Amino acid sequence: MTTNSNQSINKSLFLRTSNVFPDDDIEDLSFEMTKVFIDIANAINNRTISTFPTNKPAETGESWFLFQNKKQQTLRKVFTFTTTAAITHNVSVFIAAQFPRCFGVYGDATLNSYGLIYGSNVAIPGQISFYITSTQIIFLVGAGAPALTTGTIILEWLSQP
Repeated sequence: MTTNSNQSINKSLFLRTSNVFPDDDIEDLSFEMTKVFIDIANAINNRTISTFPTNKPAETGESWFLFQNKKQQTLRKVFTFTTTAAITHNVSVFIAAQFPRCFGVYGDATLNSYGLIYGSNVAIPGQISFYITSTQIIFLVGAGAPALTTGTIILEWLSQP
């Protein structure tokens, strides 16, 4: 499939490294300066924001257009824990598939690290997995899974359109 660059939603993230500004007309200069500022702001804002807070959600910098082509942002929050007890996430859930990216890691008493598996509501032998309800993060510990002593889960979810 070929795509015309004029049809792309993100036309270009390239910023010129030099520019020749008009020096004879203040209105032309003002127009060019405004255009340069918008180009810089668009290029800077079109990235993933690497902020992982535990106290409140952070914007990820992503834009999704799933519902009637309306822009939605994703938000991110980190949860730390020392047991597999359910964690209240305080996310206002409005659709079942609201969490497109969730992942985690945990450690045991011998300082080994293991990945947490997102998306199963059935225990997996030798693994710790988790799933999300409308109010909580629920853990499932499969038979033979290493004992969790500390862990971190990162949830990313879609904002309401």
